[in-house]
Amino acid sequence: MLITWWYLYLAARSIAEKSLKMASILQKLITPLFSGPPEPPRNKVTVVGVGQVGMACAVSILLRELVDELALVDVMEDKLKGEMMDLQHGSLFLKTPKIVADKDYSVTANSRIVVVTAGVRQQEGESRLNLVQRNVNIFKHIVPQIVRYSPDCIIIVVSNPVDVLTYVTWKLSGLPKHRVIGSGTNLDSARFRFLMADKLGIHASSFNGWILGEHGDTSVPVWSGTNVAGVNLQTLNPNIGTDCDDENWKETHKMVVDSAYEVIKLKGYTNWAIGLSVADLTESLIRNMNRIHPVSTMVQGMYGISDQVYLSLPCVLNSRGVSSVVNMTLTDDEVAQLQASANTLWDIQKDLQDI
Repeated sequence: MLITWWYLYLAARSIAEKSLKMASILQKLITPLFSGPPEPPRNKVTVVGVGQVGMACAVSILLRELVDELALVDVMEDKLKGEMMDLQHGSLFLKTPKIVADKDYSVTANSRIVVVTAGVRQQEGESRLNLVQRNVNIFKHIVPQIVRYSPDCIIIVVSNPVDVLTYVTWKLSGLPKHRVIGSGTNLDSARFRFLMADKLGIHASSFNGWILGEHGDTSVPVWSGTNVAGVNLQTLNPNIGTDCDDENWKETHKMVVDSAYEVIKLKGYTNWAIGLSVADLTESLIRNMNRIHPVSTMVQGMYGISDQVYLSLPCVLNSRGVSSVVNMTLTDDEVAQLQASANTLWDIQKDLQDI
């Protein structure tokens, strides 16, 4: 009997030794303390479109250390995989543990923020309405997929023309208006503050000024609110921003409007400034900061605007999206410019098909 038990013991030990030898490095290295499904991401951001703008947004967000997962989506599979791998290879230098990509929108599931940069560029001689309509057709595929996999997300639209496409996204998504945001004039205002501060010999953060309305040719500079350390520039020069201004500060706004055209002429596209701008918006949303940004939001009923249009106004951004809009004290002329900006956008929107 004793001999039988001894042989059983030797056999069991032999099996155990073989099992130990067959165990993987991972099994030998790590002893799990619990089992179950992995914890879902808490601060996941998706970027739709991996072109120059999309990747600038992705990199800027990564460098701000805002997210625990970044997802990329595009229809160009090779480029998509290449961009994902390139970022993954830099993981040692980042604080985002998971970077994924796929053309299937299931990869975007459980996103808190979805940044949409996808779309087609304007062709030579193409009308703005036709450009918008082509992008509407693309958004009809993108937006429902976003909402399907992340029904509680906030969408930031970056694709141009951004104000119209933000309206389109709102209509297609069925989301409440405070959770559909356009990047709007956050970048225009940044350009304005840089150019004005540069002329004054100070840092951009020390000059306070706002560009509202359309992200484009009909944007509205709020000259009445420009100030440095609380000193209103209009009190120093009542003609600032007008045709009667001997110092020609109005030229600065023209430079803001022409900025994108100039950069595109020089390097073929714009990407870094808009990427940094979007990362700034993402930070305010993810970190529940209640910071004020000029972003595109539904303005119907404000400043005498009766149509359903998205325009940029100073908005308080937190984890819920646009929580409120600041009622700026504008001059009659600035209100008229804002209304004209709204009319320009409505003239395009009213003829759109299938939204």
